Amino acid sequence: MKKMIGFCGLDCEKCDAYIATISDDQALRIKTAKLWSELNHAPILPEHINCEGCRMDRAKTVFCSSLCDIRRCALKKDVPTCGDCPDLGTCPKVEMILSVNPDAVENLRG
Repeated sequence: MKKMIGFCGLDCEKCDAYIATISDDQALRIKTAKLWSELNHAPILPEHINCEGCRMDRAKTVFCSSLCDIRRCALKKDVPTCGDCPDLGTCPKVEMILSVNPDAVENLRG
């Protein structure tokens, strides 16, 4: 499995926060902050858009570092990803992601 697959199976390399961070793209940070603010009804500033991957020990967005229930659960259970968790098939935390993103399911199997 690629290192940049998140605990939930999403591909961090396709995330605008990751792309903006590794390419130091301030315009993308601004665009992403605006979109995420609207989607989450929360103030998200361009300086909040810094992430080097969910499973990496480097920069993360506030959501990924401390608010993501999926990431917290995987770290607590000490599993590399949700694909390694025996509760995957019945987990309501990751089901929301997997039900709308078939690529995430494949990433966890891969």
